[in-house]
Amino acid sequence: MRTATLGPVERAEALAGMAERELDILVVGAGVVGAGTALDAATRGLSIGLVEARDWASGTSSRSSKLIHGGLRYLEMLDFALVREALKERGLLLSRLAPHLVRPVPFLYPLQHKGWERLYAGSGVALYDAMSMARGHGRGLPLHRHLSRRHALRVAPALRKDALVGALQYYDAQMDDARFVATLVRTAAMYGAKVANRARVTGFLREGERVVGARVVDVESGGEYEIRARQVVNATGVWTDDTQAMVGERGQFHVRASKGIHLVVPKDRIHSSTGLILRTEKSVLFVIPWGRHWIVGTTDTDWDLDKAHPAASSADIDYLLEHVNAVLAVPLTRDDVEGVYAGLRPLLAGESDATSKLSREHTVAHPVPGLVVVAGGKYTTYRVMAKDAVDEAVHGLDQRVAECVTEDVPLVGAEGYHALWNARARIAARTGIHVVRVEHLLNRYGSLAEEVLDLVTADSGLGAPLTGADDYLRAEVVYAASHEGARHLDDVLTRRTRISIETFDRGTRCAREAAELMAPVLGWDQDQIDREVEHYEKRVEAERESQLQPDDLSADAARLGAPEILPR
Repeated sequence: MRTATLGPVERAEALAGMAERELDILVVGAGVVGAGTALDAATRGLSIGLVEARDWASGTSSRSSKLIHGGLRYLEMLDFALVREALKERGLLLSRLAPHLVRPVPFLYPLQHKGWERLYAGSGVALYDAMSMARGHGRGLPLHRHLSRRHALRVAPALRKDALVGALQYYDAQMDDARFVATLVRTAAMYGAKVANRARVTGFLREGERVVGARVVDVESGGEYEIRARQVVNATGVWTDDTQAMVGERGQFHVRASKGIHLVVPKDRIHSSTGLILRTEKSVLFVIPWGRHWIVGTTDTDWDLDKAHPAASSADIDYLLEHVNAVLAVPLTRDDVEGVYAGLRPLLAGESDATSKLSREHTVAHPVPGLVVVAGGKYTTYRVMAKDAVDEAVHGLDQRVAECVTEDVPLVGAEGYHALWNARARIAARTGIHVVRVEHLLNRYGSLAEEVLDLVTADSGLGAPLTGADDYLRAEVVYAASHEGARHLDDVLTRRTRISIETFDRGTRCAREAAELMAPVLGWDQDQIDREVEHYEKRVEAERESQLQPDDLSADAARLGAPEILPR
């Protein structure tokens, strides 16, 4: 089987290979749905290309709430089919497909009214658990439980005593969304897909009415390719309408962007052993455990400005702080915020003006011959969306194609993960790396952690933590560039790791050290190292400035003050 390594050489070979002969399917966009589509098609025996204009998951798929969940609030909307589908996918990811990347997380729902609310909310959570267990996909997650106020305050001492009369606790799951997508891409590559990031589609190839491929520019070298394919899948999320415009077709549906922002605060600012889920007047608010941090989010507001870099305004931050502080005994302040990130949900536009009312279900269409469009949906149900997109594309192929098998295809790193986890103390003794760091590697790479540890064996200096970002080893930066397709410093500090939101300096302290570690792998000279660091610092500065602005328009203008990084 092919290697899953995505280094500079493999990227160049993939681009050349895509242009060499006609593919069965070319997938445009490497968010979770595009990456999942490439994996689905590759595991059916089809020849596949996957191109992404920026980095894997650089859009919506790296800026979510990082939850794999059925969606309790969709039960309240009586959308049972969507919840049932998502709960099945949650179970598959936890038990079979990605146990190294997806793990259980507890949530406490404070009750504010005696009697009826416990009955109402309790019935909903009981149904949630029952739907999960019905087909055997709830294994590995504890069932919900009812708590008195006293018990709830023992579990979450950070809550104000007058903020609840009791509570419910239930379980969902979480993952690092950007790392999950990078792993999906590597898995697709392992099964034969040719994949390239920083490869932008500038137009579609046509033969009469039919789409027969795409023109692709290598953003790194400036080279241009004509990639021919029997079917093209547009999986560009919030850019769906823009991509459709390249074929002069608006498409059969419209995708509308809804902005959601999240705050990251240190673990010691909220004294709790469980996450929280709170009702707001518009939606729900999560306080999510995240290593040595908490993630607080999210908002839900219409967004029609820059899609590549949605900006969080001061008003967004105040909204989250106000709502979470309504239940905290010790309120959070701006000084407690380590990181802020904003993402855009690709919602299928309906008749309602409120983005929170728009559909989270997905749609697949074949607007012109040779072009399939997939849009909408939830992160959790990416695999179902990918299956539906490939099923639609297969209709345009004049051959018999196997059925979807991704329900039984673990992602790279899953196989052997549990055995290595059981042997983590022995691995620590063998490598001289503390067992806590071995656990950290296993929970980020699964069995591929052995490849990271091989780098440390070859160069013991890579076993040291990054300066100013103690959670991550120097080896992880090298590995990101040599194996995971990272092309720029921003890719490593923002997506391969989460340093950009997990440190008060937003990663500026370790930026130069990280760039110097990447340089030998990517062939950077000192000038390029300096440019990478300067670009990253300007990005952080622009983001900080945007977060001081009162509204979306001024925040967007401030964020756009940092230009895109360009190669030499």
